[in-house]
Amino acid sequence: MAWPLELLPPAAMARADAASSVPVPVLMEAAGRAVARAAMARFRPCRTLVLAGPGNNGGDGYVAARLLHQAGWPVAVAAMGAQKAGGPAAEAAARWAGPVVPFTPEEAARAGLVIDALLGSAPSRPLSAEAVAVLRAAGGPVLAVDVPSGLDGANGQALGEVVPSALTVTFARLKPGHLLLPGRRLCGALVLADIGLPRAALDGVLAEEDERSFRNAPGLWRLPVPEIESHKYRRGHVVVAGGTMPGAARLAAAAARRAGAGLVTLAAASEEAAAAFRAGEPGAIVAGPPVALLEDARRGHWVIGPGLPPDEGTRALLAGALGAGRAVVADAGALGACAGEPEALRGAAILTPHAGEFARLFGEIGPDRLAAARGAARRIGAVVVLKGPDTVIAAPDGRAAINHNAPPSLATAGTGDVLAGIAGGLLAQGMEPFEAACAAVWLQGEAAPKGPGTIAEDVLAGIPGALAAAFKGI
Repeated sequence: MAWPLELLPPAAMARADAASSVPVPVLMEAAGRAVARAAMARFRPCRTLVLAGPGNNGGDGYVAARLLHQAGWPVAVAAMGAQKAGGPAAEAAARWAGPVVPFTPEEAARAGLVIDALLGSAPSRPLSAEAVAVLRAAGGPVLAVDVPSGLDGANGQALGEVVPSALTVTFARLKPGHLLLPGRRLCGALVLADIGLPRAALDGVLAEEDERSFRNAPGLWRLPVPEIESHKYRRGHVVVAGGTMPGAARLAAAAARRAGAGLVTLAAASEEAAAAFRAGEPGAIVAGPPVALLEDARRGHWVIGPGLPPDEGTRALLAGALGAGRAVVADAGALGACAGEPEALRGAAILTPHAGEFARLFGEIGPDRLAAARGAARRIGAVVVLKGPDTVIAAPDGRAAINHNAPPSLATAGTGDVLAGIAGGLLAQGMEPFEAACAAVWLQGEAAPKGPGTIAEDVLAGIPGALAAAFKGI
């Protein structure tokens, strides 16, 4: 099944379960069946050990054990504590008639597949040292039920040591922790299973959420489609302010053009900079100085920061653009110029800090990137793109998206300039800031070659193909 865009943190998923008209034992049976099916689809029949915890996660494990045993697999269960009497997990455990073995590393070492059904997605404490030792001793791959035990499904953080899984089977909706690091790495391959949770229950919980989270992908946003009557003036004018590092501004300008902006101007602060810009792509307009260009209201969208020094001059240009009501994408030097004073960025449309820039603006990120990005967006009333391999895009109204298509090849100089340019180009065509930022991040990930040797210019070349893929995916 195609993954839905909505993400539900563990607390919201628990409310959806409680609001559902489907009894918990029926949902548990469906969850265990999904785990068994995933195991049979991914692995050959082998000695399998189900590690069952005392909660509903353990109940899912007992169901999976029973169904695998019925399919002819050699299965045993090792219990980490007893289920609460009278609960659905205890009922599932009572239906298990196969072997029960000690909860020891020796038993795990004998298994060709270990199913981790110890803790749920909202652990209140780390996994015990004994349980970690058992999981670490696994003689084959580990399949996790919902999340690897000890992983917080709300933010992807590990409470103590978490043993990675080769495969994680989760239910109804992905959780933020499945996509945020280190959770995404610890989960291995993901399977999202429909267990019959009614859409009405999910929609009701989503409607109650003040802070909605999404997986970033086409469908969350829609790219502007040029009409037959379109011309360059209708597709918007982007100004990229250039400075002491002209290459960065040239990358941003080229990205804005590739993203569909009708006109792009490189604003040169000096004749030397203008000469460097003119040596680049012939389709970009070179003009200046930047302050003079603010007098032209038609130049309504600005990318300020790539290649600019983090100094008072950059801060003054930023203040001028914001004061003139321009839609600004602030990156690099513009962020550095406001270090410790993020309110100076109030009025910007999109900020694109990496972790270091974010810390200098707003303070240390802490363990919850989602909460940090949301807090920053609310503080200054702008969309904040907290860049990284698990980029978070947060809006002032509490919406946030987690991106998961960025390949490691993007970790090279200049790709941030490309991202800022794409965002500027999409803003110029009329996209709202949150949608433009989400689309820019996804397009950058899609445009990047996946192999070694990638440089920022390769990402530029991939933008047309990424645009085509986005239109196809919507």
